[in-house]
Amino acid sequence: MTDRVLDRLLRGAIERAAAPNGVRFTERQLYFELCRGVVPAHRLPRRPAFTVPAFVPDLLFRAALDRYGTIPGLLESARPLPRGVGRNTTEPDLFDYGLPRLLVCESIQVAAMLRANGVPMESACPVVSADDLPLDPGIAAMLDRAGGATVYVLHDASEEGLGLPARLPTLTDIPDGVRVAAIGLIPSQAAPLHLPHALGRAVEVESVNPAVLLRTVHRLVRGIHRTTTPLVDVRSARRTGFLTWPTA
Repeated sequence: MTDRVLDRLLRGAIERAAAPNGVRFTERQLYFELCRGVVPAHRLPRRPAFTVPAFVPDLLFRAALDRYGTIPGLLESARPLPRGVGRNTTEPDLFDYGLPRLLVCESIQVAAMLRANGVPMESACPVVSADDLPLDPGIAAMLDRAGGATVYVLHDASEEGLGLPARLPTLTDIPDGVRVAAIGLIPSQAAPLHLPHALGRAVEVESVNPAVLLRTVHRLVRGIHRTTTPLVDVRSARRTGFLTWPTA
């Protein structure tokens, strides 16, 4: 693949990652958009179900980034949130309210991307990553105070990711009565969509188109069901605790 071809594919990937309204995205999300441009397997029928290797070498991708220069919408690498977030607030009653929902992302980059695109405000759901655990005791108290609160877990389709929901109580205090709900990603969801994978057979959440990810997370944490026919039965999928990715 020549530099000229790769540069053209990168421009298309940037446009798709930011669509439709200036979505902010991670470098990894951009990489997978580029891979979709090289091998558009997502356009194939869902059966047979399979994921596809990410065919673009990382070295070539980074060289293309260097040639392009500043990329609008591209987020910088995320860092864990400061420990004790909220303890130095000027609002003395910050933790005096109930918190009905919280989203924990396996990936610190995904958590930063969701926050950068306004998910905490739009979905009324704070977003943290596994790197930010344990939670501030005040947040745990807010979950307890809400009564029937839910901690949602967004993870990769990997051995480590699939085990994160079960490990969560060992990483932070989860008050009694707070439900832990895994919302994906699992192999049986990734394969029909022919998502690209880069490390072994694991499929990362960042391989999902950014706008699709935002819509899906919002719908699941708010319990919103689409009126059109979904990819699979959404209610059944939620009862089993996994994320159903939309087709558009």
